[in-house]
Amino acid sequence: MDNENPYLTNPLHGTSLSTVLNEIVDHYGFPLLYAYLNINCFNKNPSIAASMKFLKKTQWAREKVESFYLYQYKSLPKASDSEFEKPPRERIIPQGLTPRPPKELSFEDAEKLRLKRAEKSRNHGAKRNNGKANPWGNFS
Repeated sequence: MDNENPYLTNPLHGTSLSTVLNEIVDHYGFPLLYAYLNINCFNKNPSIAASMKFLKKTQWAREKVESFYLYQYKSLPKASDSEFEKPPRERIIPQGLTPRPPKELSFEDAEKLRLKRAEKSRNHGAKRNNGKANPWGNFS
C-alpha cells in the first residue's frame, strides 16, 4: 500500500468543527439547519459559541452536522453503505470526486424529509414488533 493518506480527499480533512459550523450557518442560517437536522442548539438561543459547546460534547450531533456538510453543503454523492457506517471524518471520498456548490434547500423540502423520516421510523417500529400493536399505545 502506498504512503498516501486516503483521507486527504475528504473535505473534512484538516477542517475544524468551527470552520464547518461557520460555513453552513453563513450559507443556510440557524432556522434552516434546525429544520433539516432537528438539533435544538440551532433553535433555542442559537449562536456559534453555544452550538460549538454542544457539538464538541455530543458525538451524534457532531456527526450529523459533518454529514450535512459533506452531502448538502459540499454536494458530494451519497457514500457507499460501508463508508456510510463510518464517522464522516473517517470516510474515504473516491479520487476525482470534488465538492460542488452547496445544494439549494428550503423549509418545504425539510418538512418532506421530516415526514419521510417519521414514516421510516414508524415502519421500523412495526417490523420490530412483527406487525403487532404497540403495547404502550399509539402516541403519534
